Amino acid sequence: EVARAVADGAVAVASRLDVAVARASAHRDALEAERAERGGALDVARAESSSLSARLAQLTDAVHRDEVAKAQAQLRIEQLEEQILETHGMSPDDLIAEYGPDVPLPPSALEVAEYEAAKERGEQVVAPAPLAFDRAVQLRRLKAAEKDLATLGRVNPLALEEFAALEERYNFLSTQLEDVKNARKDLLEVVQEVDAKILQVFTEAYADVEREFVEVFATLFPGGEGRLVLTQPGDMLATGIDVEARPPGKKVKRLSLLSGGEKSLTAIAMLVAIFRARPSPFYIMDEVEAALDDTNLRRLISLFEQLRDKSQLIVITHQKPTMEVADALYGVSMRGDGITQVISQRMRGQELGAQAV
Repeated sequence: EVARAVADGAVAVASRLDVAVARASAHRDALEAERAERGGALDVARAESSSLSARLAQLTDAVHRDEVAKAQAQLRIEQLEEQILETHGMSPDDLIAEYGPDVPLPPSALEVAEYEAAKERGEQVVAPAPLAFDRAVQLRRLKAAEKDLATLGRVNPLALEEFAALEERYNFLSTQLEDVKNARKDLLEVVQEVDAKILQVFTEAYADVEREFVEVFATLFPGGEGRLVLTQPGDMLATGIDVEARPPGKKVKRLSLLSGGEKSLTAIAMLVAIFRARPSPFYIMDEVEAALDDTNLRRLISLFEQLRDKSQLIVITHQKPTMEVADALYGVSMRGDGITQVISQRMRGQELGAQAV
């Protein structure tokens, strides 16, 4: 009975255990399903958390970059404001108000030049109107202006002072140059006047000397022929003078073919022709007749007789015939004691017309 009671109790306990086990299994399965579901949700949450973390990092980096860019932009703006004040001497607000994108742009210099040229030609044209701001166009103009500025090179801050100094120097040199030009002009006028006067005087003197030379040569060389010939008759200021002499009985014309006496007499003829063309109060001659023979000497003395009518002659000579025609003689003699003395002797009692020594 006890055993049967135990067995019955065991069966009841087993039955209750089965029910408990079944309930526990069902509860376990429900927990397993819930765990699996919550594990999937955890994985999704973890993935979303990772994605959000990455997005947060991206946003943080973007915010940092934006803050850096903002700081750089602010620094650039401050630098540009300072540059505007230093370069243009005006505030950014005034610069924007006067040259901002809302302000119409004036016509370009090329358009204004074309308008002025067409207007001068008499064409019916309308003045170019201001243009609206176009950033692309203005950027192209800016690049062109920067290129031209780079071509000009660095700006010299002392250019105005240097220009003023150079301008003053230029004005001074220009004034000096004008003075030099005026002086050169005056000198050229004086040279022209002098050349004209010289040409007149020389032409007149040559004509007179040439005329007298013909007569004097005929006196010294009776039957001969002599004349003066210009080498460049068309240019009296640069011409030379050739002396042609043909003594009687000879056909030569060149002085180099004459004898020594004939050359000397021809030179005397030239000298006396100048004396007669342009008379002087007195003449001094030194041994002019040393190479002449008696016949030619007598002819020369006849010329002296003609010259003494209007001038005084002082002749240094050793020729006795020349001394004979003199009015007074001056010479040096040695006394018996060996001492030299100067002596003078008046040859004629008439008024002194010539002197020969």
